[in-house]
Amino acid sequence: MEADITSVLVVTKDSKISSPIGQMLVAPVFDVTFCADFNDARRKISEMRYKIIIVDSGDGSDSDFAIDVSDTLSTVLLLAPSHLFDQISYRAEPYGVLTLTKPFDSFYFYNMIKIALAVQAKVQRISSQTVKLKEKMEEIRIVNRAKMLLMQNQKMTEQEAHRFIEKEAMDRCMKRIAVAQNIIEEN
Repeated sequence: MEADITSVLVVTKDSKISSPIGQMLVAPVFDVTFCADFNDARRKISEMRYKIIIVDSGDGSDSDFAIDVSDTLSTVLLLAPSHLFDQISYRAEPYGVLTLTKPFDSFYFYNMIKIALAVQAKVQRISSQTVKLKEKMEEIRIVNRAKMLLMQNQKMTEQEAHRFIEKEAMDRCMKRIAVAQNIIEEN
Protein backbone atom coordinates (compact mmCIF):
# COMPACT_ATOMS: atom_id res chain seq x y z
CA MET A 1 0.00 0.00 0.00
CA GLU A 2 1.24 3.48 -0.78
CA ALA A 3 2.40 5.80 1.96
CA ASP A 4 0.39 8.73 0.64
CA ILE A 5 -3.04 9.81 1.84
CA THR A 6 -6.00 7.99 0.33
CA SER A 7 -8.82 10.36 -0.59
CA VAL A 8 -12.27 8.88 -0.02
CA LEU A 9 -15.68 10.31 -0.87
CA VAL A 10 -18.60 8.79 1.02
CA VAL A 11 -22.06 9.52 -0.37
CA THR A 12 -24.75 8.65 2.16
CA LYS A 13 -27.66 10.22 4.00
CA ASP A 14 -27.55 7.58 6.72
CA SER A 15 -25.55 8.35 9.89
CA LYS A 16 -25.59 4.60 10.66
CA ILE A 17 -23.34 4.24 7.61
CA SER A 18 -21.22 7.42 7.83
CA SER A 19 -20.38 7.05 11.52
CA PRO A 20 -18.67 3.61 11.36
CA ILE A 21 -16.94 4.51 8.09
CA GLY A 22 -15.58 7.68 9.69
CA GLN A 23 -14.33 5.66 12.66
CA MET A 24 -12.58 3.08 10.46
CA LEU A 25 -11.04 5.34 7.82
CA VAL A 26 -8.99 7.71 9.94
CA ALA A 27 -6.23 10.22 9.23
CA PRO A 28 -3.38 10.25 8.37
CA VAL A 29 -3.98 7.26 6.07
CA PHE A 30 -7.40 8.38 4.82
CA ASP A 31 -8.84 11.79 3.98
CA VAL A 32 -12.59 11.20 4.09
CA THR A 33 -15.19 13.61 2.71
CA PHE A 34 -18.88 12.99 3.39
CA CYS A 35 -21.77 14.03 1.14
CA ALA A 36 -25.48 13.52 1.68
CA ASP A 37 -26.52 14.69 -1.78
CA PHE A 38 -25.66 13.20 -5.18
CA ASN A 39 -25.51 16.60 -6.89
CA ASP A 40 -23.03 17.82 -4.29
CA ALA A 41 -21.05 14.59 -4.77
CA ARG A 42 -20.91 15.14 -8.56
CA ARG A 43 -19.60 18.65 -7.96
CA LYS A 44 -16.92 17.38 -5.56
CA ILE A 45 -15.88 14.66 -8.04
CA SER A 46 -15.51 17.27 -10.78
CA GLU A 47 -13.31 19.40 -8.50
CA MET A 48 -11.12 16.66 -7.04
CA ARG A 49 -10.04 13.13 -7.86
CA TYR A 50 -10.91 10.62 -5.15
CA LYS A 51 -9.16 7.27 -5.01
CA ILE A 52 -12.23 5.60 -3.54
CA ILE A 53 -15.89 6.58 -3.80
CA ILE A 54 -18.26 4.81 -1.41
CA VAL A 55 -21.93 5.06 -2.39
CA ASP A 56 -24.77 4.07 -0.10
CA SER A 57 -27.55 2.91 -2.40
CA GLY A 58 -30.18 3.58 0.26
CA ASP A 59 -33.16 1.51 -0.78
CA GLY A 60 -31.40 0.27 -3.91
CA SER A 61 -32.71 2.87 -6.31
CA ASP A 62 -29.60 5.05 -6.08
CA SER A 63 -27.19 2.62 -7.73
CA ASP A 64 -27.27 4.68 -10.96
CA PHE A 65 -24.96 7.24 -9.39
CA ALA A 66 -22.34 4.55 -8.67
CA ILE A 67 -22.53 3.36 -12.27
CA ASP A 68 -22.28 6.95 -13.56
CA VAL A 69 -19.09 7.69 -11.61
CA SER A 70 -17.53 4.32 -12.41
CA ASP A 71 -16.02 5.78 -15.59
CA THR A 72 -13.66 7.92 -13.49
CA LEU A 73 -10.29 6.61 -12.32
CA SER A 74 -11.76 6.15 -8.84
CA THR A 75 -12.59 2.76 -7.38
CA VAL A 76 -16.29 2.70 -6.56
CA LEU A 77 -17.77 0.71 -3.66
CA LEU A 78 -21.55 0.39 -3.63
CA LEU A 79 -23.30 -0.45 -0.36
CA ALA A 80 -26.47 -2.40 -1.15
CA PRO A 81 -29.27 -3.60 1.13
CA SER A 82 -28.86 -7.32 1.74
CA HIS A 83 -32.28 -8.19 0.30
CA LEU A 84 -31.40 -6.41 -2.99
CA PHE A 85 -27.71 -7.29 -3.08
CA ASP A 86 -27.87 -9.86 -5.91
CA GLN A 87 -29.97 -7.63 -8.13
CA ILE A 88 -27.81 -4.52 -7.55
CA SER A 89 -24.46 -6.29 -7.79
CA TYR A 90 -25.53 -8.04 -11.00
CA ARG A 91 -26.34 -4.63 -12.50
CA ALA A 92 -23.32 -2.66 -11.16
CA GLU A 93 -20.39 -5.08 -11.30
CA PRO A 94 -20.05 -5.07 -15.13
CA TYR A 95 -19.11 -1.40 -14.74
CA GLY A 96 -16.29 -2.25 -12.34
CA VAL A 97 -18.27 -1.27 -9.24
CA LEU A 98 -17.46 -3.34 -6.15
CA THR A 99 -20.61 -4.14 -4.19
CA LEU A 100 -21.03 -5.12 -0.57
CA THR A 101 -24.02 -5.66 1.64
CA LYS A 102 -25.21 -3.40 4.38
CA PRO A 103 -25.27 -3.51 7.26
CA PHE A 104 -21.64 -4.55 7.02
CA ASP A 105 -19.19 -6.14 9.39
CA SER A 106 -16.23 -3.85 10.18
CA PHE A 107 -13.65 -6.53 9.37
CA TYR A 108 -15.35 -7.34 6.05
CA PHE A 109 -15.64 -3.64 5.18
CA TYR A 110 -12.00 -2.90 5.93
CA ASN A 111 -10.95 -5.87 3.76
CA MET A 112 -13.05 -4.43 0.93
CA ILE A 113 -11.22 -1.12 1.38
CA LYS A 114 -7.91 -2.98 1.08
CA ILE A 115 -9.19 -4.63 -2.11
CA ALA A 116 -10.30 -1.23 -3.41
CA LEU A 117 -6.79 0.15 -2.73
CA ALA A 118 -5.23 -2.77 -4.60
CA VAL A 119 -7.58 -2.19 -7.53
CA GLN A 120 -6.75 1.53 -7.41
CA ALA A 121 -3.01 0.81 -7.59
CA LYS A 122 -3.58 -1.44 -10.59
CA VAL A 123 -5.74 1.20 -12.32
CA GLN A 124 -3.01 3.81 -11.75
CA ARG A 125 -0.34 1.59 -13.30
CA ILE A 126 -2.52 0.74 -16.29
CA SER A 127 -3.49 4.39 -16.75
CA SER A 128 0.16 5.42 -16.69
CA GLN A 129 1.04 2.74 -19.25
CA THR A 130 -1.85 3.85 -21.46
CA VAL A 131 -0.59 7.44 -21.48
CA LYS A 132 2.91 6.27 -22.39
CA LEU A 133 1.56 4.09 -25.21
CA LYS A 134 -0.52 6.97 -26.59
CA GLU A 135 2.54 9.22 -26.58
CA LYS A 136 4.60 6.55 -28.35
CA MET A 137 1.88 6.01 -30.97
CA GLU A 138 1.72 9.77 -31.59
CA GLU A 139 5.50 9.87 -32.02
CA ILE A 140 5.37 7.00 -34.52
CA ARG A 141 2.56 8.72 -36.43
CA ILE A 142 4.49 12.01 -36.67
CA VAL A 143 7.78 10.30 -37.63
CA ASN A 144 5.97 8.27 -40.31
CA ARG A 145 4.38 11.44 -41.68
CA ALA A 146 7.80 13.10 -41.83
CA LYS A 147 9.23 10.05 -43.61
CA MET A 148 6.44 10.20 -46.18
CA LEU A 149 7.18 13.88 -46.82
CA LEU A 150 10.90 13.13 -47.26
CA MET A 151 10.05 10.29 -49.63
CA GLN A 152 7.75 12.51 -51.69
CA ASN A 153 9.71 15.76 -51.69
CA GLN A 154 13.31 14.56 -51.43
CA LYS A 155 12.81 11.33 -53.42
CA MET A 156 14.26 9.23 -50.59
CA THR A 157 13.46 5.59 -49.96
CA GLU A 158 11.79 4.72 -46.68
CA GLN A 159 15.10 3.43 -45.28
CA GLU A 160 16.90 6.63 -46.31
CA ALA A 161 14.19 8.80 -44.76
CA HIS A 162 14.33 6.77 -41.54
CA ARG A 163 18.12 7.02 -41.41
CA PHE A 164 17.97 10.76 -42.16
CA ILE A 165 15.62 11.40 -39.21
CA GLU A 166 17.70 9.20 -36.88
CA LYS A 167 20.97 10.92 -37.93
CA GLU A 168 19.50 14.42 -37.59
CA ALA A 169 18.24 13.56 -34.11
CA MET A 170 21.66 12.31 -33.04
CA ASP A 171 23.61 15.16 -34.68
CA ARG A 172 21.38 17.87 -33.19
CA CYS A 173 20.88 16.13 -29.82
CA MET A 174 17.12 16.22 -30.38
CA LYS A 175 14.39 13.67 -30.07
CA ARG A 176 13.15 12.00 -33.23
CA ILE A 177 9.72 13.55 -32.81
CA ALA A 178 11.22 17.07 -32.71
CA VAL A 179 13.17 16.42 -35.92
CA ALA A 180 10.04 14.95 -37.54
CA GLN A 181 7.97 17.97 -36.50
CA ASN A 182 10.60 20.30 -38.02
CA ILE A 183 10.45 18.34 -41.29
CA ILE A 184 6.65 18.54 -41.33
CA GLU A 185 6.71 22.30 -40.69
CA GLU A 186 9.27 22.87 -43.46
CA ASN A 187 7.32 20.88 -46.06
